[in-house]
Amino acid sequence: MAISPWIFEATEADFQAQILLASQQQPVLVDFWAPWCEPCKQLTPVLEKIVSALKGRVLLAKINSDEQGQLAAMFNVRSLPTVILIRDGQPVDGFTGVQPEAAISQWLAPHLEGVEAPAEVVEEAPVVTLTPVEKLAAARAAISAEPEKSELKLALIEALLGTGESDLAATELDALPANLAVHDIAIKARAELDFARALKDAPDEATLQLRLDSKADDHLARYQFGVRRLLAGDPEAALEAFLDILQRDRQWQEDRARKSLIAAFALIDDADLVSRTRRRMAALLF
Repeated sequence: MAISPWIFEATEADFQAQILLASQQQPVLVDFWAPWCEPCKQLTPVLEKIVSALKGRVLLAKINSDEQGQLAAMFNVRSLPTVILIRDGQPVDGFTGVQPEAAISQWLAPHLEGVEAPAEVVEEAPVVTLTPVEKLAAARAAISAEPEKSELKLALIEALLGTGESDLAATELDALPANLAVHDIAIKARAELDFARALKDAPDEATLQLRLDSKADDHLARYQFGVRRLLAGDPEAALEAFLDILQRDRQWQEDRARKSLIAAFALIDDADLVSRTRRRMAALLF
């Protein structure tokens, strides 16, 4: 969310574009804070004042460490507030705790040498939209710079899926350490890969619909129809298809309908739809 042209809230989802790529143009201050942190409430206004006065020579990315724990872990944040300066995609300096405005300005000054304000001031915070290929390049660059940080592989897996490199994504996914294999990004990636594999050699949606019209208990056709609907952005139709199979034949293909419902939940953002479907699934199972 943009707070000013140079101050914005950042998340794991937009970290690559909003911070790493943006830092190629000007330094980015990353402010790790939390709602319960009283010192954070003292420091943040000071940072905002300094950044606003510099009019684009430096950006301020505010990260709620309670909500973005993966990012906090990536930067080894141990206390709040923690401020890290990113330049050219790399952390170059930082400090912890509340600091006076003058001390922060003095600390920041050497990092701003040669950095000019943007020629034009825009009304919204800079939002860099990367193409899938650019996201992949950024992910690989981040890993090359810090190969010891295995958590960066999560962004690489997402980027590989975005460019259609499913086999490479699967290889990286299988190589994740146990603590990252259960991360939301990894779970979503595995579900997406499994559903994509399920459509290999599958008929198109119109053909599947014709098969279902002529034979309602064609579970394979209904399953493939559901997968196509899910990947096409129609999760409700997909869940209905999987529920229908579960109701007709729970044991079909080793409980595939139930497993597909659970996998689909990881890909669906509509919490109400997921909650309603979970209850319906439980009613069928128990």
